[in-house]
Amino acid sequence: MMDDRHRIAGSAPRILFVSSEVFPLAKTGGLADVSSALPAALSCLGADVRVMLPGYSQALDLAGCLDVVSGCELPDGRLLMGRLPDSGVPIILFDAPALFAREGGIYQDSDRKDWPDNDHRFAAFCRAAAFVALGRTTLGWRPQIVHANDWHTGMISAFLHFSGQIRPKTVFTIHNLAFQGNFPLTAFSNLGLPSEALSPEGIEFYNQISFIKAAIRYSDRLTTVSPTYAREILTPEHGCGLDGLLRARAADLTGILNGVDYDVWDPANDTELPCPYSHDDLAGKDDCKASLRHEMGLSQAVGAPLIGYVNRLTHQKMADVVLDVVPRIVANGAQIVVHGKGDRAFEERFESVARAHPDNVAVRLGYTEALAHRIVGGCDLSLTPARFEPCGLTTMYAMRYGALPVTRAVGGLVDTVEDAGTVNADDDLGSGFAFARATVDDMEDSLIRASSWYHDSDAWKRLQRRAMLRDFGWKRSAQRYLELYAALLGGAPPRFDERPPARDEYPIAPSVPCDALQMGG
Repeated sequence: MMDDRHRIAGSAPRILFVSSEVFPLAKTGGLADVSSALPAALSCLGADVRVMLPGYSQALDLAGCLDVVSGCELPDGRLLMGRLPDSGVPIILFDAPALFAREGGIYQDSDRKDWPDNDHRFAAFCRAAAFVALGRTTLGWRPQIVHANDWHTGMISAFLHFSGQIRPKTVFTIHNLAFQGNFPLTAFSNLGLPSEALSPEGIEFYNQISFIKAAIRYSDRLTTVSPTYAREILTPEHGCGLDGLLRARAADLTGILNGVDYDVWDPANDTELPCPYSHDDLAGKDDCKASLRHEMGLSQAVGAPLIGYVNRLTHQKMADVVLDVVPRIVANGAQIVVHGKGDRAFEERFESVARAHPDNVAVRLGYTEALAHRIVGGCDLSLTPARFEPCGLTTMYAMRYGALPVTRAVGGLVDTVEDAGTVNADDDLGSGFAFARATVDDMEDSLIRASSWYHDSDAWKRLQRRAMLRDFGWKRSAQRYLELYAALLGGAPPRFDERPPARDEYPIAPSVPCDALQMGG
């Protein structure tokens, strides 16, 4: 809990924080962690925050006691009120069983195909959020700021823009620009927007409609989850076809690094670990390592570094490169535990590699929160590479657990990992190992450097402790969001300045969809 010295002055801003997933009610990735921890941190700083998410079956089950908001005439569902289990932050769930009470995942069915009506599902959710934002409920509460997150909430800003009513200010956070929520033009007729919105100056995008473009076009302010990623998405390489629009809005774009909820991610208090440990008492980490090897069926190798790869098994996360590097590092004595899900071809290849190296490679497909904690607690190194990376929460978690990251210097990873160099260099610097190119050789070289540190026990422990003491808590980031909100409401501009350079500092190049573009999910 933050003390009163960090609270905001004056009246508390009223913030409706809207997300498609919120831990622990619904999670597929880091968006859920952010959508739980940031509102809690804002609340600790004095903000009046309500979190809104869809009423998935699992979310309703985990939310506990919920009250029906009576008198709200929504065409697709109803509103329920409750509180997040851990923080007590008020939540609003959009309960629409026909849209969200389904077997399978949040965005995909059991065959991992996007739900064919995702456009209708999340447009209805956005419409319900706009309903709340405009005060058309019996909640007795109306926000001054609507803070929306990723494409699933992208239509909120468009609905508010065209509402013809006095509306709250809008902030939209881009967590991953490659996931865009693009749908056929025929979906436009179900949105209820005026025809002028269906144009290149509106939400039309390469002969489709785009939820994320709607948010970029119509939100008052834009943020990303790290300063470096905010700069990168203004370029054709990382702009995913939207770099031109983003350059035009560069003055309204800010990069604010995500934080870590250390109430959840802290090895000293982590009940998922077989043994706790901390930066000043690392003995328990060896026990966690031995336990993880036993659980994964790996040999209890003496002197071999244990590597964790907890990630989506996708091209973005360089799963193809990891697959090529694993036989090399195993030949040099390392072991690796893989946990995640993604492209079926990558999953099958990882299982094949594990069968070929049963003593040194373990693969657990899918994702469970408890296993992710045990892996990061038991590993010496955390492999977190990416071709592009908006933030990289897994890397921040790993540092707190003394599982030193081996990653690529891109996006938010640039803002979090300080490269340690070689063990014979200045070992008072660094918190992990970073490489430049997305190649097998660069990744292997970085792992070799990490291994040389590992085999120098004293240097390794110093590096571990330095990484574990890095503070990525939410307090500073939440304060920056509050300053951004205050500026939108007519206060002083933010004291920090992490906006990208002015648009004329970037060459204007044709915008084309990037290879990593994800159309709907």
